[in-house]
Amino acid sequence: MSFRTNINAVVSGSGNDAESETTAVSVTVPPETMAPPPELHDVRLPPQKTTFQKLRHKLSEVFFPDDPLQGFKNETRFNKIVFAFHFIFPIFRWAPNYNFTLLRSDVVSGLTIASLAIPQGISYAKLANLPPVIGLYSSFVPPLKYAVLGSSKHLAVGPVSIASLVMGTMLNDAVSYSQHPNLYLKLAFTATFFAGLFQASLGLLRLGFMIDFLSKATLVGFMAGAAIIVSLQQLKGLLGIVNFTSKMQIIPVLSSVIEQRDEWSWHTIVMGFSFLACLLATRQIGIRNRKLFWVSAAAPLASVILSTLLVALFKSKLPNIATIGQLDKGLNPPSSNMLYFHGEFLAVAVKTGAVAGLLSLTEGIAVGRTFAALKNYQVDGNKEMIAIGLMNMAGSCSSCYVTTGSFSRSAVNENAGGQTAMSNIIMALTVLVTLLFLMPLFRYTPDFILAAIIVTAVIGLIDYQSAFRLWKVDKLDFFACLSSFLGVLFVSVPVGLAIAVGISVFKILLHVTRPNTSILGNIPGTQIYRDLDRYKEAQSVPSFIILGIEAPIYFANSTYLQERILRWLREEEDWILDNNGSTLKCVIMDMTAVTAIDTSGIAMVNELKKILEKRSLQLVLANPAGSVTEKLHHSNSLESFGLNGLYLTVGEAMADISSSWKAQP
Repeated sequence: MSFRTNINAVVSGSGNDAESETTAVSVTVPPETMAPPPELHDVRLPPQKTTFQKLRHKLSEVFFPDDPLQGFKNETRFNKIVFAFHFIFPIFRWAPNYNFTLLRSDVVSGLTIASLAIPQGISYAKLANLPPVIGLYSSFVPPLKYAVLGSSKHLAVGPVSIASLVMGTMLNDAVSYSQHPNLYLKLAFTATFFAGLFQASLGLLRLGFMIDFLSKATLVGFMAGAAIIVSLQQLKGLLGIVNFTSKMQIIPVLSSVIEQRDEWSWHTIVMGFSFLACLLATRQIGIRNRKLFWVSAAAPLASVILSTLLVALFKSKLPNIATIGQLDKGLNPPSSNMLYFHGEFLAVAVKTGAVAGLLSLTEGIAVGRTFAALKNYQVDGNKEMIAIGLMNMAGSCSSCYVTTGSFSRSAVNENAGGQTAMSNIIMALTVLVTLLFLMPLFRYTPDFILAAIIVTAVIGLIDYQSAFRLWKVDKLDFFACLSSFLGVLFVSVPVGLAIAVGISVFKILLHVTRPNTSILGNIPGTQIYRDLDRYKEAQSVPSFIILGIEAPIYFANSTYLQERILRWLREEEDWILDNNGSTLKCVIMDMTAVTAIDTSGIAMVNELKKILEKRSLQLVLANPAGSVTEKLHHSNSLESFGLNGLYLTVGEAMADISSSWKAQP
């Protein structure tokens, strides 16, 4: 048990008036505990502001924390117009200074990511239960739109696995593509439109903070579960199964694999798993040696070409190997007439668009910010939301489904030396050439190679190291991660995501309603006060109990805080009784971490003061924030505290109150 020591100080007391008098009292203490006397300070109210000024400041901090309109300040009208044009269309910011050196780098990176985007586009379209050509359409129009509207230099745009999986799962639960292909396409394009509308609305309304509810922990679990489900679904192509379940839970998928074992094709198994092993090996080469990134980037396209040649040359000897079949040449056909804005399946399209849009937006923003930080430039999250949203809305009218920034393609883009968004244009032009002239070459592309490419791509989403770190650092975060993971595996993708978000919201509520409180002690020879449980050298002070509150005081936690403070007092009094300590006389609330208080919190403070006064205990507030002091002042609560109830620091409160006790007869 720590022993109690007297502390020394020279202190000031101050009331609720900014001009209140300051008094200094010297206290004689033993030399071994001598510390420099603190300066005398007044607790002052913040500068006077009108209600409109306060509201304006609060709203600006909520919706405009990055001050995006700073460039308009102190500029001529012409410069403001130019800045607005650059703000809306970032391409005109870097295009005037574009040169041949940048073009050379962007051409190399654009061709490199195109070699990855073409096979991934076809594969991800099949993952979304869409015709393979839709994946190529989605790798042509959206990158062109993003190059004009986006602000990231390295974000490579196109279909991604998570959005494809969500769209395929949610739409397939309502409509089967094999039975109603036209209706399924309508719902897919409509879901893409609503995904873009949702994304652009978040950006225009400056509501980007909403995506923060998808915490790192929930996404780790969600993506791992989705990756396993996606990989198991690809057993259909890798084993050559024809009649396979359309469900996306682990038990029905594994059951279907076992039940349909008579459909397994050993030709497909040997070739499929051989290419899968090669793709996984090249992926590891790219991870371990960044200079050899081109090996993993070129492997998917090389695998498509090689497997297509093998199947085309030995078609007569490999009759049971399923292939993509004939793909029509030509540019994206318009699809605005296929948007589905009424009928019984409209709710399905809206819900699918919202979920897929939120997930793809989270991935795109995270990837863009990652590479911006790596290359020392800034990406405006809300502008990116608008760009991605408008890109998807335009894509829905040109036979595209949900697209966003891909981490794998963006990493390849950065490793290949991409310098600007021109790399997206080069990639789109390469896809254009493929759509116009090379489509017949995919006729003999086997399904197993697409399955192998998907497995290779999604296997990187299983981040077990992050899961271990979550377990080590925060058990509640790990529980959210595990719940999301199991929800996706055993229930469904949307339910798994909903469970994860629910646990994250519960965690926020838990921190708000049950904030940390602690008893503080003095570090000998200093005016520093720290938690007695964490700092063994800290010593409690006779006749005082110093309480640290580490959260705003709101209606949600005011009752808990009052009960917890009274419990601290009971425990302290029991300790004094058992150890024959000094009588408790004063309670100091260190409000350094109390950033805000509402009327319920003020009522709690007033009620606590009355309870303590009945027990002959003095309540003192130390270091309240400006907004807290102002609200206490407007509620007339400061008047009840008087000159000796409000201090700038705990040290000043301790010394002033101690000196007043010593001055008494």
